Amino acid sequence: MMFRIGEFSKLGKTTVKALRYYDEIGLLEPEKVDLARYRYYTTGQLVKLHYIQSLQQAGLSLDEIKKIISGEDTAAILEKRRAGLEIELREKTDQLSRIDFLLQGKEEEYFMNYQATIKEIPECIVYSKKMTIPNYDAYFTEIPAIGAECAAANPDLKCTVPGYCFVVYLDAEYREKDINVEYCEAVDKFGNEVSGIKFKKMPAITAVSVMHKGSYRDLGRAYAFVFKWIEENGYTVTGSPRESYIDGIWNKESDDEWLSEIQVPVMKK
Repeated sequence: MMFRIGEFSKLGKTTVKALRYYDEIGLLEPEKVDLARYRYYTTGQLVKLHYIQSLQQAGLSLDEIKKIISGEDTAAILEKRRAGLEIELREKTDQLSRIDFLLQGKEEEYFMNYQATIKEIPECIVYSKKMTIPNYDAYFTEIPAIGAECAAANPDLKCTVPGYCFVVYLDAEYREKDINVEYCEAVDKFGNEVSGIKFKKMPAITAVSVMHKGSYRDLGRAYAFVFKWIEENGYTVTGSPRESYIDGIWNKESDDEWLSEIQVPVMKK
C-alpha cells in the first residue's frame, strides 16, 4: 500500500519537512516519485522510519543514523554514543551537586578544607622540559614518559627524598587545550640533557602553600583560596605558581585520594 507524503507523515508521527530532509540527505527516500514530483511511501518504510526515530531518541545524530542504516558497525557507533552520554551525565551530575551546594547556603564552606601556610622552599637542582600538551589528561602519559627518558639517559641520577615534582604554567591566560607548561623534578645532581630535557638550579623561594585533596578538576578552588588569602594578608605574588603532585594516579586508586600542593612565590608588601 502506498501513501502520499502527508498521509505518511501522520502515520509516522513526523513532519513533512523532516521527511523531505531525510530524502534530501539519503536517509529515507520515498518508494516512488511520480511525474508531478509527489512522493509516495510504503507501510514497510514505516518500520524504517520508526527505527530512525528510536535512534534519534537515543541521542544519535542524523549522520550517525545514516551510517547505521547504510550498514556500518552499529555496536561501535552506539558504544561511542554511550561513552559520550556517560561523560555528559557526570558533568550534569557535578553541576547539580554544585547547584545544591549553593542553594544550601554553603558558600563559606567552599574554602573550609583549605589552610594556607608560608613555606621557605630551598634551592634545588631539577631536570625540566617545556612542552605543549593537548589537554590536562595528557599529564598521565607525558610526565611518566619524561621521567623514563631522563632515567634512561642518566641511570645514576636519583630523585630527592622526599620527592619534589611540579608544573609551571607558561601561558598568560587559562587554556583548556594546547597548554604550554614546564615540568620539573628535583634530583641530586646535574645530568645528561636529552630530547629537550634540561637541567637547572631553581632558586629558593618564599611561598604560600595550600594542599588540595581530590581530583585535579577542582584545583581551581585551591587557586581561588590561595590568591584570596594572599590579597587579604598583605602579600604580593613574585613569580609563577608551582603545582606540585604528591599523591596521584600512580599510587592511589581513587581521585578522591589525590594530593596536590599549590605553591605561590610571594613577598610581604
